[in-house]
Amino acid sequence: ALLEARGFTEEDFARSHPGGRLGRRLLLLIEDIMHSGDEIPVVKSSASIREALDEITRKGMGMTAVVNDENKVQGIFTDGDLRRILDTDIDIKTTVINDVMTSGCKTANQHILAAEALQILQSHKINGLLIVNHDNILKGAINMHDLLRAGVV
Repeated sequence: ALLEARGFTEEDFARSHPGGRLGRRLLLLIEDIMHSGDEIPVVKSSASIREALDEITRKGMGMTAVVNDENKVQGIFTDGDLRRILDTDIDIKTTVINDVMTSGCKTANQHILAAEALQILQSHKINGLLIVNHDNILKGAINMHDLLRAGVV
């Protein structure tokens, strides 16, 4: 009550205690914790499902971004997508990822708060999120484990 009377806000507290839970929730940007560069699981839209699976396995995030030649996000392919196609007659060596990916996937701007990314994951019941710039060019990827490690959850 005294802090409110003096105009001391949650944001003021977060800036005074950046290492605390509230500080992380109100100050930590997604670009500070996202996988970037070679850590991003990514394949071109012309890649086979087999190539996408290899990338998912190498990067260990349970998903891969699918991009065009300009590195713009076209979709995402996840472990869940794989489980759904295993019951079909699709040949993973010859079918292109573009035919089975989830297009119109959820993305987030690289400058949002990590807490906002958590909100997106929770509200859409997804485990991974692709991070893009204002031109929809892939800049990173995060999953729920990254947010847990960073203390956002």
